[in-house]
Amino acid sequence: MAKKAEATVEEKLRALYDLQLIDSRVDEIRNVRGELPLEVEDLEDEVLGLKTRMDKLKTDVETINYEIGAKKNLIEEAKVLIKKYAEQQKNVRNSREFNSISKELEFQELEIQLAEKNIKEFKVQIEQKKIVVSETKEKLSERDSHLKHKKSELDAILAETEKEEKALLLKSEKFQQEIEERLVKAYARIRGNVKNGLAVVPIERGASGGSFFTIPPQVQVEIASRKKIITDEHSGRILVDPTLAEEEQEKMQKMFASL
Repeated sequence: MAKKAEATVEEKLRALYDLQLIDSRVDEIRNVRGELPLEVEDLEDEVLGLKTRMDKLKTDVETINYEIGAKKNLIEEAKVLIKKYAEQQKNVRNSREFNSISKELEFQELEIQLAEKNIKEFKVQIEQKKIVVSETKEKLSERDSHLKHKKSELDAILAETEKEEKALLLKSEKFQQEIEERLVKAYARIRGNVKNGLAVVPIERGASGGSFFTIPPQVQVEIASRKKIITDEHSGRILVDPTLAEEEQEKMQKMFASL
């Protein structure tokens, strides 16, 4: 803690700008990956959804086939009963028994007709399901192939950048420990409030980096003196002079090259 308190303003500015350069390099690496991780995740969800749909369609077809089997059994049972009632009808003793058996025969014939109608409807349903299965299978194959391609792409990028990113994150943590806590908190707050994550920027052509607002000459002189930490009144970013920025960029590039 004593070491941190003894640091000069210039040392603090250099440390903060170094931290910014490290974190910006991490941002660059993550930008290279871009939307790929989300694309892969969406494709995985889509493939899973299509597989679930295929399983449901398969279950539906099995259920319909079971229903067809049940209707076929019902037809066979009805035929047995019709044969039985036809034999009974030959031996009736009166018209009441004859009419009763006739109704049973009529009912069983209607049962057969209804079952046959159901079987036809079920077969139409199966044909429709087969079309959907074929379409789903084709789409699943296409999306699965696309997923493999995107995963391969992501894996290649990760293989190139993962090691460097981990090393940079450790460096970022280490550099933060060398800077007094209030400045780290201020840096993190500014970084979180700006779109491009730049909390510490050099003066470029008389304005703060990435801004069109001109910084008054007197303020530029104060920034170049490195006697106090100055922020841009428009964006809230911490400002450093171009010379300091160039020196630190050169130093950090060497560090990045060694990772």
